[in-house]
Amino acid sequence: MTTDTRAQAPVTVVKARRSYGARLAQGVSGGLLRVVLVLVGLFWLVPTIGLLLGSLRKPSDMSASGWWTVFGKPSQLTFQSYEKLLENSDITHSLVNTLLITVPATLLVVVVGALAGYAFAWMEFPGRDWWFLAVVGLLVVPVQVALIPIAELFGKIGLFGSVLGVILFHTGFGLPFAVFLLRNFFAEIPRELLEAARLDGAGELRLFTRVVLPLGGPAIASLGIFQFLWVWNDMLVALVFTKSDSQPITVALQTQVRQFGNNIDVLAPGAFLSMVIPLAVFFAFQRQFVSGVMAGAVK
Repeated sequence: MTTDTRAQAPVTVVKARRSYGARLAQGVSGGLLRVVLVLVGLFWLVPTIGLLLGSLRKPSDMSASGWWTVFGKPSQLTFQSYEKLLENSDITHSLVNTLLITVPATLLVVVVGALAGYAFAWMEFPGRDWWFLAVVGLLVVPVQVALIPIAELFGKIGLFGSVLGVILFHTGFGLPFAVFLLRNFFAEIPRELLEAARLDGAGELRLFTRVVLPLGGPAIASLGIFQFLWVWNDMLVALVFTKSDSQPITVALQTQVRQFGNNIDVLAPGAFLSMVIPLAVFFAFQRQFVSGVMAGAVK
């Protein structure tokens, strides 16, 4: 029996030379990057802050100086513009119309999209994959293509100029993205979990409401945020399909702009209210937003 006494040669580890860009990214990824991001965020908020402070000033002060002068003269702040806004029946009625349009259009898209997404993900029926490809193909259809044909259709059936017509239009164009997002999210649910629920006697409806919906909370919240923002901030569809008694806040503010010199004290608070409500909705569901989008983006 022989023993190998040969000395082993030392192993030299050669580290790969990092690029200048990688070293620079590592150097600024600490405190410096955070400071830059905070500054960018504050700069991004300047228009919002300016609109808020401008809405709290009198029209005479707004025409005499910029909104930043309020920091030196806090006495300029007043709620008179908001009081006048509440007395403007056109603006208040348009805010109510916006809620009547946005809330049903969001709920319908979420409910129908969740049902269709579950069906495409876990139910077997003829042509399922081809139907899903057709739904995905509808994502590339621009809204402008359907404005005139649907306007003619709504005119024939008596929906043109009504709140219901706008709701149906937004629901129809929001469903393809809803089905795509929720189907991809629901397909990631473990099959074993669904099979266990079926063995316990759960039917499709109970399986959907008790298992799939609770697990799909992040994706549903993300979809609700997307749809709410799209409908609330829409002006193109509202300009085409609404009349004076059914117009939302975006159209009402656009109408007020034509008389900008006389009602700036109505425009500023109205614009801020139309912006702060969707912001509040976004921040209320921001925890579920990122996880829902990332989970539903890939299969």
